[in-house]
Amino acid sequence: MEHENIDTHTMADRARMALGKRNLVLVGLMGAGKSAIGKIVAADLGIPFVDSDHEIERVSRMTIPELFQAYGEPEFRQLEKRVIGRLLESGPRVLSTGGGAFVNAETRDAIKANSLSLWLDADLDTLWERVIKRDNRPLLKTENPKKTLEDLMIARYPLYAEADLRVKSRDVKKDVIASEVIAAVAGTLVTKTDEH
Repeated sequence: MEHENIDTHTMADRARMALGKRNLVLVGLMGAGKSAIGKIVAADLGIPFVDSDHEIERVSRMTIPELFQAYGEPEFRQLEKRVIGRLLESGPRVLSTGGGAFVNAETRDAIKANSLSLWLDADLDTLWERVIKRDNRPLLKTENPKKTLEDLMIARYPLYAEADLRVKSRDVKKDVIASEVIAAVAGTLVTKTDEH
């Protein structure tokens, strides 16, 4: 899928105007492509990219799997909430969040208050193909990780659906998805409606 350079620039300009000083917060399950797509979108928009998981690891000096093992998921979610809250204080930037971040009601409210949220929505097979390539997913350390992933989808997708925007993450070039994200953000400039 080829896209004209001039269209991308026009779309990126409109997306930047639509964001203003707000952050674009990417939400979705592990493997949806939040970091990979987020980096491209941030570069195209000329604004910083931050991955909340990397920021959590930086401030705690521990990896996400180590944090889960040492403190458990509830403690990790509290740390995640504090870090994301701090990251939301300044913008604009593209912020990629961990899969469970938007599930936390306080974090979700903080994102809704002053950011534009976008759900990278992917089906089970797409996510599974991506997550089995890496062994750093604490929530998938179960007897049946694919069933666990499916259970997470069932539990979390209704909450992700509360995001302002939604783009389908699928098996195409990352640039295509990034362009669709930028177009979705740019579209809010025109409509200015709440598309929940």
